[in-house]
Amino acid sequence: MQKFDVTISGNDHSDVSIVAIHGIQGTRSSWEPVAKLLQDDARWIKPNLRGRAQAFRGSQASDYTLEKFASDIAEVIATSVTTPNFVLAGWSMGVSVTLATIALLQREKLSLPGALILMSGSPVLQQTKWFQQTDYEPLLQEIAAREVRLGLREAADRDAVAWTWQAIRTTDQRTLLPAIDIPTLIVHGSEDEDSPLAHAQLLAQGLPHADLRMIDGGKHNILNQNTARVADEMRLFISMIPTFGVTHAHQ
Repeated sequence: MQKFDVTISGNDHSDVSIVAIHGIQGTRSSWEPVAKLLQDDARWIKPNLRGRAQAFRGSQASDYTLEKFASDIAEVIATSVTTPNFVLAGWSMGVSVTLATIALLQREKLSLPGALILMSGSPVLQQTKWFQQTDYEPLLQEIAAREVRLGLREAADRDAVAWTWQAIRTTDQRTLLPAIDIPTLIVHGSEDEDSPLAHAQLLAQGLPHADLRMIDGGKHNILNQNTARVADEMRLFISMIPTFGVTHAHQ
């Protein structure tokens, strides 16, 4: 099985790429509705995270840490971003992976995105209640029920989801936030049942250049349930970045 499973779509003539990271139970298909509306605005790079679809599949929780996901995304950026500028966008767990990726890029002094887009996520997963169970078999049952509740377009392998949750459920990334000196758009539903609005407010308070846009009545799956609003917020945000260019960790 190949290590990476990445598709590229959108406007090949754009000077901006969006690297879009999906959530714990979804695949890159979670981003399809928004990517379709913004297909003329950017070049879209959509990886499936490890354990999903044709990407590398681990065999235990230690294969699915935020650091392992971040390392994969850093390689995707290095091999797939060919435009002058890029945006790192994460939905749900994709927010946690985005934050871990920025920390890795900063540590290794690699090129940073010119902007971040964070949706329906949290900087402190230990305070979320995506799943109540910790034992493997009950957790699998809970994972199956959440698939239905969220109405996911395509669900991830349940074993990979279980191992991922076991690996990440106690993480707290709040100490990373002050060092992320990058324009950031936060989009969050006011009625998010998995990452309540307080988690978006933690992101907004911790990040130096964050703009929080709340979707009234929005729940967790805003990519599918509030697609037009999400696309509008993303388009406006990207257009308003005054000097959109790739920065570097050593600057």
